[in-house]
Amino acid sequence: MAEFYRKKKRVCQMCLGKSVDYKDPMIVSKYINEKGKIIPRRVTGTCAKHQRHIAREVKRARFMALIPYVK
Repeated sequence: MAEFYRKKKRVCQMCLGKSVDYKDPMIVSKYINEKGKIIPRRVTGTCAKHQRHIAREVKRARFMALIPYVK
């Protein structure tokens, strides 16, 4: 029965054209959890290249005080 149900491969949203910029705290806050930690790529569904980009943008937003380090 299990062979009939194939799991659909998740596609990276950023490869499709979505962008993350540190100057927009609403978008950046989607990639951090309640405690302020960066959500891992197995949850976000991004590729390794874009997960590094997300992490860099989250860290920039934290440094510029656009989002808090901890909630």
